[in-house]
Amino acid sequence: MTDTIHIADHAGVRRITLDRPQVHNAFDDALIAQLTAALDQAGQDAGVRAVVLSGEGASFSAGADLNWMRGMAQASEADNREDSRRLARLMRTLQYLPKPTIARVNGAAYGGGVGLIACCDIAIGVDSARFGLTEVKLGLVPAVISPYVIHAIGLRHARRLFLTGELFDAATALQIGLLHQCVTAGQLDDAVDATLKLLSKAGPLAQAEAKQLALRVAGADEASAAQLDEANAALIARLRVSAEGQEGLAAFLGKRAPAWCTQG
Repeated sequence: MTDTIHIADHAGVRRITLDRPQVHNAFDDALIAQLTAALDQAGQDAGVRAVVLSGEGASFSAGADLNWMRGMAQASEADNREDSRRLARLMRTLQYLPKPTIARVNGAAYGGGVGLIACCDIAIGVDSARFGLTEVKLGLVPAVISPYVIHAIGLRHARRLFLTGELFDAATALQIGLLHQCVTAGQLDDAVDATLKLLSKAGPLAQAEAKQLALRVAGADEASAAQLDEANAALIARLRVSAEGQEGLAAFLGKRAPAWCTQG
């Protein structure tokens, strides 16, 4: 299996970089499996004080890989449900990692890429980045990532972006809470390092407890998330094999407008 991520450790910081720049760090089965394993390992490593997640090349993550989507379009509902469970486990692992996490958003993020950002404790991005939750354009919904995105940006913003599938810029991402800080590309690493310095001054056990405290008080405990993941995996599997989902995926893969599209 080809490595789809790159891992580097320095001074208690584990930097995990999505390493498929030729496809804008899009998800496939290998990336999901390797990233989940890397996060599990980081969470259990006493020498890791913080995790920084970023992307190689021009993008943070474009979401689903084209070939992966093609395969899922032809798969059964049961296979789609299992596939969605794997993605859900990745998001849940990142959300509840017992270490501080920083999304170093070096470029565009769509779909599942937005989900990764939402699951991180802190998100710092470049001002040139673009974002989108475009699943409805394919006759689908951002089911697996929805709990994390809604907690990050709030229900009101989520309802709009889930329904329109519109693209938005980094300034908007900052305004709605997807990003905590927006900087130029030349300032990105300094901004991340400044946050890491703040994190290094806190007790690691206290940080782990503080993170769980915030999630628990907000009603986002891990047990509830696992139950919701099952329902959301079933939902996206059902939509992928539905007539509308099949038409949306076929239109996307065929580079044409779907049948329901009445305006340019």
